[in-house]
Amino acid sequence: MQILGKKNATPERSVNVRAWLRALHRDAGYLAVGLTIVYAVSGLAVNHIKDWDPNFTQVKRTHQLRGPFPADERAAAAKALAELGVTTPPEDVFRASDSEIEIVTAAITFHLNPESGVVDEEGQQPRFLLRTANWLHLNRGKPAWSYIADGYAVFLLFLAGSGLFMIRGRKGLFGRGAVLATLGAALPILYVVLSGGP
Repeated sequence: MQILGKKNATPERSVNVRAWLRALHRDAGYLAVGLTIVYAVSGLAVNHIKDWDPNFTQVKRTHQLRGPFPADERAAAAKALAELGVTTPPEDVFRASDSEIEIVTAAITFHLNPESGVVDEEGQQPRFLLRTANWLHLNRGKPAWSYIADGYAVFLLFLAGSGLFMIRGRKGLFGRGAVLATLGAALPILYVVLSGGP
């Protein structure tokens, strides 16, 4: 004899906390990808600032231009820049010596020999994308960006915290996860102890 109401009863669903945590961890990770790339690449660049300039590349080139050049310094500079394809107006032009006219732009200085037509170019050029990443990473004088950087830091804290509780059992926090988390935390502590700290 069938008891009415028992067969079609809807079983009570339990909330799967880990499933929600995994979903939030995944979505937060996707949101953090762009900023993580910016901060990681920039961090690698500025971490070795003693070995190289992470923002600019040094430029040293020599060009042979067609003469003759006008006697007037500014006219000679205009002709030289036109032949070089430089459209930025010079900040300063002056005769450094009888055989050299200096043409100064924002980032490059050109040393023109009006007699031979030889131009020595020296200065610096911004590294493609890397300078912008460093500008964002080293957050100085950008109050609006501070909110984004703080939000990113909160995201990282959530990713670190949620990652601890996503997996249960021997591979989770109370197994292999505890060992790995302890090793990760030990790295900065050991460095401070061994180096003597600040």
